[in-house]
Amino acid sequence: MSSSWGNIPTWAYDAAQALMQSLKVVDPLTYAHCCRVGEMSRKLARDAGLNEYQQKLAEFAGLFHDIGKIGVPQEIIAKPGKLTDQEYEMMKCHPVLSEEIIKPLATHDFFAEILPGIRGHHERVDGRGYPDKKNGDEIPLIARIILVVDTCDAMSETRAYRKGLPMEVVYEELKRCSGTQFDPQLVQIFLKAHEHWKDQKQDQDTLNYLIKKIA
Repeated sequence: MSSSWGNIPTWAYDAAQALMQSLKVVDPLTYAHCCRVGEMSRKLARDAGLNEYQQKLAEFAGLFHDIGKIGVPQEIIAKPGKLTDQEYEMMKCHPVLSEEIIKPLATHDFFAEILPGIRGHHERVDGRGYPDKKNGDEIPLIARIILVVDTCDAMSETRAYRKGLPMEVVYEELKRCSGTQFDPQLVQIFLKAHEHWKDQKQDQDTLNYLIKKIA
């Protein structure tokens, strides 16, 4: 991240509402997933000790991380079986597509600062992720945060190709891939904190300005 503190533009939620409405029309399941990942990214950022501005960067990056799936054919997104190699390569384009969709807003520093987290949310700490094959601390912290909560949500929710997994199985997978796919410190923080999140109120700004308006 380029700075610890900054200004969030007054129009940020209006821009988010317009973009997320487009995603909801095309792909309601991905829309709901992005809303959850945005909220969880903020909470993990908070529990990792980031300040309120950085928490908002994490929240908005999480909110927009999969918006590029608008550009991936729905028959691939919702395919019940395994993706072919060609389909998987198309799916792997979505972080860059997400970045491209948000980039016009990056004339404001706040949106410029969320772009690396959006682009990098499928990078792995062992360097085997995509699109840039970054590793370890080369991967933006917000991208590493998103990957943990994104994986948790994706595994625990029922998808076209499989039923959602029990949370204890999700936790074990995060532990198993800690240090290869995931930042081990973030996994440790997440595993300690996650079960308590359901007792915490959602962020009222997001709830009032974004989700309720689109729902």
